[in-house]
Amino acid sequence: MHRSVNKKKRLFPLAALSLSAALLYSGLYGGTAVRAEAATAPAASSSANAYKAFLQSQYKIELPTAPTKGEFIQDVAKALKLGGTSAGENRFNDLKPEDPAYAAAQALAEKGVLSGGTLQAAAPLTEDAAVYIALKAADLKELAYTYPEAKIKPALRKLGINYPGNPKLSQQAAQELAAAVDTGLLPAAWHSSFGLGDAASGDFAADLLGSVLSFKGAYKHTIGSMADADIFAKLYQAYQTQDLIQVKELQAVVDEALKQNLITGYNLKDSRYSANFDPKLSLTYGHDDITHAVQLIGLLRSEGLNAKVQLEPKTSAFVYLKEWGEPKQTDSYKVVQIENDNYIAYAKEYDIAFEFDTAEQKAKFQDVISQYAKKNSEDAKGLIASSWWQPLYYSLTPIDAYKEISNNKLTEGHYYAQTFSLSDKTAEIASGLQKIRPDAKVESYRFWVDEPFYNYLLGGYK
Repeated sequence: MHRSVNKKKRLFPLAALSLSAALLYSGLYGGTAVRAEAATAPAASSSANAYKAFLQSQYKIELPTAPTKGEFIQDVAKALKLGGTSAGENRFNDLKPEDPAYAAAQALAEKGVLSGGTLQAAAPLTEDAAVYIALKAADLKELAYTYPEAKIKPALRKLGINYPGNPKLSQQAAQELAAAVDTGLLPAAWHSSFGLGDAASGDFAADLLGSVLSFKGAYKHTIGSMADADIFAKLYQAYQTQDLIQVKELQAVVDEALKQNLITGYNLKDSRYSANFDPKLSLTYGHDDITHAVQLIGLLRSEGLNAKVQLEPKTSAFVYLKEWGEPKQTDSYKVVQIENDNYIAYAKEYDIAFEFDTAEQKAKFQDVISQYAKKNSEDAKGLIASSWWQPLYYSLTPIDAYKEISNNKLTEGHYYAQTFSLSDKTAEIASGLQKIRPDAKVESYRFWVDEPFYNYLLGGYK
């Protein structure tokens, strides 16, 4: 979204009206042995609940209290986005194509996460089997196999395991466990309660799955926390290293929609920067001035709020009318002339994603913006730099005093274009985009935005 204090440009923002070893080791014990000293379940690590919420919101993975090996295998495959089919060679002698874990097991075997043989999918998931699977899923096996005995011994000592001499551990299994400890794939909170052959809890499985996603760069993306001493430096660095986003094939569709007046603007974004924050605790705030972003974080800190912060690069595209005069182009602002002598302008902007510590802090955000970051008069005082008449921030979950609008989103690889609109315009825009490009995949969904921006979509100035 691009904003300007120039009155003649107030109608061109985003959319004014449209807008392996695992089987070998775990198979030997069947996942049924439980140490006497582990009769009471260990407390969950501090990260388990966060990981469970993330797995549910991003992957629709619901971990049972006591997962089976087959359930864990299915969840790993889902987290790695491995589709898996029942076609091809069956690598497991105790699985049939109709078994729930069949496709996931074949997909993981193809990736080298599982080895062929006996799977025992219905057996309880053991802690060691879960670690062996997770380590390979996290692409750490080559690291593990560099471990000599001198590095294995101190790592396994943290788990209360003596090595060598343990009949339950081959050298390869010991290497994998040791690497999981040293890298943090197995969080320290589980070290004291870990046991070879012990049944894994849902919290244990959640921590491993979350660790796998972190090692694969698929967990939450953040430049830091609002409370970090260096958050302002990180924010500037993230902004200064971003460029205008240009995606030729994707822009061809939405640029044509601009020319047809189907929409009045759109955003281009890169999903590799997506925060992946918890929707219940997060908000996204859009602007074009980095000084505003720095002051905004300082303002929120001064009001006692804290949140994870992610800067998501964004390019805003809109029609620049010829009567506005000859446009001045820079590295962060480009124009392309179109058939009617108007231009399509592309402006560098950003979204800041916040994941607040509590839902109460998320709700308080609006009060802070209304008082210190929303312009209500031309000569308004006591506001942070470059405050807008219609600040733009939104939630993917309902929140009091916010208004529902909709988004139409087109994806091309890891890039996507999005157009915000009133909800009654959504179907018309989606249909129009697909007429321009019949094979386009248009995702439409609703979300909740601040009232000033909602009024802006209605055509209001303030």
